[in-house]
Amino acid sequence: MYPKIQLRRRGVRIAVWSLVTALVVAAGLVGVVLRQHSYAMDEQQVSIRHGGHTLNGVLATPQDSRKRHGLIVYIHGDGPIDATHDDGYKPLWEANAKAGYASLSWDKPGVAGAPGNWLGQSMDDRADEAAAAIAWARARPDIDGDRIGLWGASQAGWVLPKVAAKTPVGFVIAVSPAINWLQQGRYNLLAELRADGASAARTSAAIAKSDTTRRLLERHATFEEYVQAMDGDANGMTADRWGFISKNSTADATQDLRVLRGVPVLLTLAGHDINVDTADTERVYRKVLDPGGALTAKRYPDATHSFVKQSIERSDLRTTLTALFSPRSLFADGFLDDQRQFLMDLD
Repeated sequence: MYPKIQLRRRGVRIAVWSLVTALVVAAGLVGVVLRQHSYAMDEQQVSIRHGGHTLNGVLATPQDSRKRHGLIVYIHGDGPIDATHDDGYKPLWEANAKAGYASLSWDKPGVAGAPGNWLGQSMDDRADEAAAAIAWARARPDIDGDRIGLWGASQAGWVLPKVAAKTPVGFVIAVSPAINWLQQGRYNLLAELRADGASAARTSAAIAKSDTTRRLLERHATFEEYVQAMDGDANGMTADRWGFISKNSTADATQDLRVLRGVPVLLTLAGHDINVDTADTERVYRKVLDPGGALTAKRYPDATHSFVKQSIERSDLRTTLTALFSPRSLFADGFLDDQRQFLMDLD
């Protein structure tokens, strides 16, 4: 009996030590995650009144001794985005804080319990919202009203100059901004087809469907007419989304950008962007803004439209693990540092 008891005890000891080891490793991993998601800034929930309702926002401020800070107001891209962009903005806010700037962002209407529906907004509506947020910020004693600028990505390319036309801004950081709504849509369609290795027949069919959609938009067709034209297959399109596209499909930033002449603008462009034609964006920005001499354009060869490294974004597992254990490493090399340096050079 003794050898069996000894073996049983040894088995128990091994099991206990295995469990302890697993718990230590788990605790260590939890510690790594907590450290990586601890950012050098202070965050507070804020409420901003606009148009009879409240914008639910987050204000992230530097942890320094200054009584007043410059401010960057965030303008989201397309989609149902909350104030932190599912915490994706936080590495950027930390970079801003290191440069002495606060960051302000808010939930889109209808997102995270906010009132309204973002799909009911025009680009002018979004600009009005941002102008109201800037007015709110200028009334705060901890914000330097002369050092307020904008940060905007993708769809925000149509909003940024509209905001600047409504209220003075000190600078703009434009991240893969779009120029023309319909041209961007066609570029995105063809880029995705190429990435999928689509056949000539599939490409022709997709272009034909896109052309039909454009004709419907030109004559302000209803959602029901759209569904009928698509032979009853909405293919994910909803009535709200159709209304949003109908309201904004004529957007073009070319003329609006003139308001930014003489304003310091950092234009960041991704090397693997299948959403926005970055070559066209850079051409238009240079044509309109270079005469003022305040444009800085930066290209990131390894970046996708989201400015995540392409090598990371192409793998869901790698994206998840990097987001957990090293969120700052998600972004293309130099992306965060260049924005921080741009802000520091302003002062």
